[in-house]
Amino acid sequence: MNILLFGKGGQVGWELRRSLSVLGSVTALDFDSTEHCGDFSNPAGVADTVRALRPDVIVNAAAHTAVDKAESEAEFARTLNATTPGALAQEAAKLGAWLVHYSTDYVFDGSGSRPWVETDTPAPLSVYGRTKLEGEQLIAEAGAKHLILRTSWVYAARGGNFAKTMLRLAQERERLTVIDDQWGAPTGADLLADVTAHALRHLQQRPQDAGLYHCVAAGETNWNQYAKYVLAQAQKAQIATKIIAKEVAPVPTSAFPTPAVRPHNSRLSTHKLQSTFGLQMPHWQQGVARMLTEIL
Repeated sequence: MNILLFGKGGQVGWELRRSLSVLGSVTALDFDSTEHCGDFSNPAGVADTVRALRPDVIVNAAAHTAVDKAESEAEFARTLNATTPGALAQEAAKLGAWLVHYSTDYVFDGSGSRPWVETDTPAPLSVYGRTKLEGEQLIAEAGAKHLILRTSWVYAARGGNFAKTMLRLAQERERLTVIDDQWGAPTGADLLADVTAHALRHLQQRPQDAGLYHCVAAGETNWNQYAKYVLAQAQKAQIATKIIAKEVAPVPTSAFPTPAVRPHNSRLSTHKLQSTFGLQMPHWQQGVARMLTEIL
Protein backbone atom coordinates (compact mmCIF):
# COMPACT_ATOMS: atom_id res chain seq x y z
CA MET A 1 0.00 0.00 0.00
CA ASN A 2 1.42 3.39 -1.02
CA ILE A 3 0.43 6.10 1.46
CA LEU A 4 0.77 9.86 0.96
CA LEU A 5 0.73 11.83 4.21
CA PHE A 6 0.27 15.61 4.36
CA GLY A 7 1.08 17.65 7.48
CA LYS A 8 3.93 15.44 8.70
CA GLY A 9 5.26 18.12 11.06
CA GLY A 10 2.11 18.58 13.14
CA GLN A 11 1.21 16.69 16.30
CA VAL A 12 -1.04 14.18 14.53
CA GLY A 13 1.16 14.00 11.42
CA TRP A 14 4.21 13.16 13.52
CA GLU A 15 2.41 10.20 15.12
CA LEU A 16 0.92 9.08 11.79
CA ARG A 17 4.38 8.56 10.33
CA ARG A 18 4.86 5.86 12.97
CA SER A 19 1.40 4.25 12.89
CA LEU A 20 1.03 4.15 9.10
CA SER A 21 4.47 2.61 8.52
CA VAL A 22 3.12 -0.86 9.38
CA LEU A 23 0.62 -0.64 6.50
CA GLY A 24 2.99 0.17 3.66
CA SER A 25 5.33 2.74 2.19
CA VAL A 26 4.72 6.28 3.47
CA THR A 27 5.64 9.47 1.60
CA ALA A 28 5.36 12.25 4.21
CA LEU A 29 5.14 15.92 3.18
CA ASP A 30 4.75 19.28 4.86
CA PHE A 31 4.20 22.87 3.74
CA ASP A 32 7.95 23.35 3.22
CA SER A 33 8.67 20.09 1.38
CA THR A 34 10.75 20.69 -1.74
CA GLU A 35 10.56 17.58 -3.91
CA HIS A 36 6.74 17.59 -3.99
CA CYS A 37 4.25 20.31 -3.01
CA GLY A 38 2.72 19.81 0.43
CA ASP A 39 1.70 23.45 0.88
CA PHE A 40 -2.05 23.61 1.48
CA SER A 41 -2.14 27.29 0.50
CA ASN A 42 -1.50 25.95 -3.03
CA PRO A 43 -4.42 23.64 -3.93
CA ALA A 44 -3.23 23.16 -7.52
CA GLY A 45 0.27 22.20 -6.35
CA VAL A 46 -1.12 19.68 -3.87
CA ALA A 47 -3.34 18.18 -6.60
CA ASP A 48 -0.27 17.89 -8.86
CA THR A 49 1.52 15.98 -6.08
CA VAL A 50 -1.31 13.45 -5.90
CA ARG A 51 -1.30 13.00 -9.68
CA ALA A 52 2.48 12.52 -9.70
CA LEU A 53 2.66 10.03 -6.81
CA ARG A 54 -0.61 8.14 -7.45
CA PRO A 55 -1.01 6.87 -3.86
CA ASP A 56 -3.45 4.18 -2.75
CA VAL A 57 -4.22 6.17 0.41
CA ILE A 58 -4.00 9.92 1.12
CA VAL A 59 -3.94 10.95 4.79
CA ASN A 60 -4.47 14.64 5.44
CA ALA A 61 -3.16 15.87 8.79
CA ALA A 62 -2.62 19.43 7.49
CA ALA A 63 -4.98 22.22 8.60
CA HIS A 64 -5.31 25.79 9.78
CA THR A 65 -5.78 25.19 13.51
CA ALA A 66 -5.08 28.66 14.95
CA VAL A 67 -8.70 29.13 15.99
CA ASP A 68 -8.53 32.81 17.00
CA LYS A 69 -6.26 33.82 14.12
CA ALA A 70 -8.72 32.29 11.66
CA GLU A 71 -11.24 35.00 12.56
CA SER A 72 -8.99 37.63 10.94
CA GLU A 73 -7.76 35.50 8.02
CA ALA A 74 -10.91 33.69 6.97
CA GLU A 75 -9.96 33.18 3.31
CA PHE A 76 -6.59 31.68 4.23
CA ALA A 77 -8.28 29.35 6.74
CA ARG A 78 -10.84 28.39 4.09
CA THR A 79 -8.11 27.50 1.60
CA LEU A 80 -6.29 25.26 4.07
CA ASN A 81 -9.36 23.68 5.70
CA ALA A 82 -11.80 23.42 2.81
CA THR A 83 -10.55 24.27 -0.70
CA THR A 84 -7.40 22.12 -0.66
CA PRO A 85 -9.01 19.12 1.09
CA GLY A 86 -11.75 19.37 -1.56
CA ALA A 87 -9.13 19.31 -4.32
CA LEU A 88 -7.48 16.30 -2.64
CA ALA A 89 -10.82 14.50 -2.59
CA GLN A 90 -11.35 15.14 -6.31
CA GLU A 91 -7.92 13.70 -7.14
CA ALA A 92 -8.55 10.73 -4.81
CA ALA A 93 -11.85 10.05 -6.59
CA LYS A 94 -10.12 10.03 -10.00
CA LEU A 95 -7.45 7.62 -8.71
CA GLY A 96 -9.80 5.39 -6.74
CA ALA A 97 -7.65 6.18 -3.68
CA TRP A 98 -8.77 6.43 -0.07
CA LEU A 99 -8.73 9.83 1.64
CA VAL A 100 -8.44 10.14 5.42
CA HIS A 101 -9.21 13.58 6.86
CA TYR A 102 -9.51 15.01 10.39
CA SER A 103 -12.24 17.37 11.53
CA THR A 104 -13.37 18.89 14.79
CA ASP A 105 -15.96 19.30 17.53
CA TYR A 106 -16.08 22.98 16.47
CA VAL A 107 -18.54 22.05 13.69
CA PHE A 108 -21.18 22.03 16.47
CA ASP A 109 -22.57 24.99 18.45
CA GLY A 110 -21.74 23.44 21.82
CA SER A 111 -25.29 23.55 23.16
CA GLY A 112 -26.74 21.07 25.65
CA SER A 113 -24.78 18.42 27.50
CA ARG A 114 -25.47 15.26 25.45
CA PRO A 115 -22.50 13.88 23.47
CA TRP A 116 -22.84 14.82 19.79
CA VAL A 117 -23.43 11.99 17.31
CA GLU A 118 -22.46 11.95 13.64
CA THR A 119 -26.02 12.60 12.46
CA ASP A 120 -26.51 15.77 14.56
CA THR A 121 -26.87 18.97 12.56
CA PRO A 122 -23.68 21.06 12.59
CA ALA A 123 -23.89 24.76 13.49
CA PRO A 124 -20.34 26.13 13.82
CA LEU A 125 -19.75 29.30 15.84
CA SER A 126 -16.36 30.30 14.38
CA VAL A 127 -14.48 30.69 11.10
CA TYR A 128 -12.42 27.65 12.05
CA GLY A 129 -15.56 25.57 12.62
CA ARG A 130 -17.21 26.78 9.41
CA THR A 131 -14.15 26.07 7.26
CA LYS A 132 -13.66 22.62 8.76
CA LEU A 133 -17.33 21.82 8.11
CA GLU A 134 -16.99 23.01 4.50
CA GLY A 135 -13.97 20.71 4.14
CA GLU A 136 -16.06 17.74 5.29
CA GLN A 137 -18.80 18.65 2.81
CA LEU A 138 -16.46 19.06 -0.16
CA ILE A 139 -14.86 15.68 0.55
CA ALA A 140 -18.25 13.96 0.74
CA GLU A 141 -19.41 15.68 -2.47
CA ALA A 142 -16.32 14.62 -4.43
CA GLY A 143 -17.36 10.98 -4.24
CA ALA A 144 -13.99 9.67 -3.07
CA LYS A 145 -13.70 6.71 -0.71
CA HIS A 146 -13.13 8.57 2.52
CA LEU A 147 -12.76 8.36 6.28
CA ILE A 148 -13.37 11.58 8.23
CA LEU A 149 -12.53 11.51 11.94
CA ARG A 150 -13.90 14.36 14.07
CA THR A 151 -11.89 14.82 17.24
CA SER A 152 -11.37 17.29 20.10
CA TRP A 153 -8.78 18.75 22.49
CA VAL A 154 -5.82 17.10 20.73
CA TYR A 155 -2.49 17.00 22.55
CA ALA A 156 0.92 15.32 22.17
CA ALA A 157 4.16 15.12 24.14
CA ARG A 158 5.86 16.81 21.19
CA GLY A 159 5.17 20.53 20.77
CA GLY A 160 3.10 22.83 22.93
CA ASN A 161 -0.02 21.69 24.76
CA PHE A 162 -2.38 22.66 27.59
CA ALA A 163 -0.67 20.41 30.15
CA LYS A 164 2.74 21.98 29.49
CA THR A 165 1.24 25.45 29.83
CA MET A 166 -0.36 24.55 33.17
CA LEU A 167 2.89 23.06 34.47
CA ARG A 168 4.78 26.22 33.54
CA LEU A 169 2.22 28.55 35.10
CA ALA A 170 2.04 26.42 38.25
CA GLN A 171 5.73 27.05 38.78
CA GLU A 172 5.23 30.81 38.42
CA ARG A 173 1.96 31.54 40.23
CA GLU A 174 0.32 30.49 43.48
CA ARG A 175 -3.18 30.82 42.03
CA LEU A 176 -4.34 29.72 38.58
CA THR A 177 -7.72 30.52 37.01
CA VAL A 178 -8.97 27.95 34.50
CA ILE A 179 -12.27 27.70 32.62
CA ASP A 180 -14.75 25.16 34.01
CA ASP A 181 -17.73 25.48 31.62
CA GLN A 182 -16.28 23.88 28.47
CA TRP A 183 -16.55 20.08 28.42
CA GLY A 184 -14.80 17.52 26.25
CA ALA A 185 -12.24 14.72 26.17
CA PRO A 186 -8.49 15.38 25.80
CA THR A 187 -7.40 13.10 22.96
CA GLY A 188 -3.81 12.06 22.26
CA ALA A 189 -2.36 12.44 18.77
CA ASP A 190 -0.94 8.93 19.21
CA LEU A 191 -4.43 7.53 19.83
CA LEU A 192 -5.77 9.26 16.70
CA ALA A 193 -2.90 7.88 14.65
CA ASP A 194 -3.34 4.32 15.91
CA VAL A 195 -7.11 4.40 15.31
CA THR A 196 -6.43 5.68 11.77
CA ALA A 197 -4.12 2.77 10.98
CA HIS A 198 -6.56 0.24 12.45
CA ALA A 199 -9.49 1.75 10.52
CA LEU A 200 -7.58 1.78 7.23
CA ARG A 201 -6.75 -1.91 7.57
CA HIS A 202 -10.44 -2.60 8.33
CA LEU A 203 -11.60 -0.55 5.33
CA GLN A 204 -9.45 -2.56 2.93
CA GLN A 205 -11.73 -5.51 3.75
CA ARG A 206 -14.97 -3.58 4.32
CA PRO A 207 -15.01 -0.46 2.11
CA GLN A 208 -18.73 -0.10 2.83
CA ASP A 209 -17.79 1.18 6.31
CA ALA A 210 -16.34 4.40 4.86
CA GLY A 211 -17.68 7.74 6.10
CA LEU A 212 -17.74 10.09 9.07
CA TYR A 213 -16.88 9.05 12.64
CA HIS A 214 -16.24 10.72 15.98
CA CYS A 215 -12.89 9.76 17.49
CA VAL A 216 -12.03 10.94 21.02
CA ALA A 217 -10.79 9.35 24.23
CA ALA A 218 -13.40 8.01 26.65
CA GLY A 219 -14.79 9.99 29.56
CA GLU A 220 -15.26 13.74 29.87
CA THR A 221 -13.77 16.65 31.76
CA ASN A 222 -13.52 20.43 31.70
CA TRP A 223 -10.36 22.52 31.43
CA ASN A 224 -10.31 23.22 35.16
CA GLN A 225 -10.52 19.54 36.10
CA TYR A 226 -7.95 18.75 33.40
CA ALA A 227 -5.52 21.27 34.91
CA LYS A 228 -6.02 19.86 38.41
CA TYR A 229 -5.35 16.34 37.13
CA VAL A 230 -2.14 17.45 35.40
CA LEU A 231 -0.83 19.18 38.54
CA ALA A 232 -1.77 16.24 40.78
CA GLN A 233 0.15 13.86 38.50
CA ALA A 234 3.13 16.21 38.45
CA GLN A 235 3.20 16.42 42.24
CA LYS A 236 3.09 12.62 42.47
CA ALA A 237 6.08 12.46 40.15
CA GLN A 238 7.96 14.90 42.41
CA ILE A 239 9.29 16.93 39.52
CA ALA A 240 12.48 18.81 40.20
CA THR A 241 10.96 22.14 39.21
CA LYS A 242 8.78 23.00 42.17
CA ILE A 243 5.08 23.67 41.72
CA ILE A 244 4.02 26.63 43.82
CA ALA A 245 0.36 26.81 42.73
CA LYS A 246 -1.95 26.12 45.65
CA GLU A 247 -5.26 26.80 43.92
CA VAL A 248 -6.79 26.19 40.48
CA ALA A 249 -9.83 28.44 40.63
CA PRO A 250 -12.81 27.79 38.33
CA VAL A 251 -13.93 30.65 36.08
CA PRO A 252 -16.46 30.90 33.22
CA THR A 253 -15.48 31.21 29.57
CA SER A 254 -16.53 34.87 29.74
CA ALA A 255 -13.51 35.54 31.99
CA PHE A 256 -11.21 34.99 29.00
CA PRO A 257 -12.71 36.76 25.95
CA THR A 258 -11.29 35.48 22.64
CA PRO A 259 -11.88 36.43 18.97
CA ALA A 260 -13.38 32.99 18.24
CA VAL A 261 -16.36 31.63 20.16
CA ARG A 262 -15.62 28.25 21.78
CA PRO A 263 -18.29 25.55 22.12
CA HIS A 264 -19.27 24.75 25.72
CA ASN A 265 -20.21 21.15 24.93
CA SER A 266 -17.51 19.35 22.93
CA ARG A 267 -18.53 15.86 24.05
CA LEU A 268 -18.49 13.48 21.06
CA SER A 269 -20.07 10.03 21.09
CA THR A 270 -17.73 7.32 19.77
CA HIS A 271 -20.35 4.55 19.75
CA LYS A 272 -20.37 4.34 15.94
CA LEU A 273 -16.57 4.20 15.71
CA GLN A 274 -16.21 1.56 18.43
CA SER A 275 -18.96 -0.71 17.11
CA THR A 276 -17.89 -0.46 13.45
CA PHE A 277 -14.17 -0.98 13.96
CA GLY A 278 -14.27 -3.24 17.02
CA LEU A 279 -12.47 -0.78 19.28
CA GLN A 280 -12.57 0.26 22.91
CA MET A 281 -11.48 3.85 23.47
CA PRO A 282 -9.21 4.34 26.50
CA HIS A 283 -10.13 6.87 29.19
CA TRP A 284 -8.66 10.33 28.62
CA GLN A 285 -6.71 10.14 31.89
CA GLN A 286 -4.71 7.15 30.62
CA GLY A 287 -3.35 9.04 27.65
CA VAL A 288 -2.65 12.23 29.60
CA ALA A 289 -0.83 10.28 32.32
CA ARG A 290 1.35 8.58 29.70
CA MET A 291 2.13 11.90 28.04
CA LEU A 292 3.06 13.42 31.41
CA THR A 293 5.38 10.50 32.18
CA GLU A 294 7.16 11.34 28.93
CA ILE A 295 7.55 15.07 29.55
CA LEU A 296 8.10 15.27 33.33
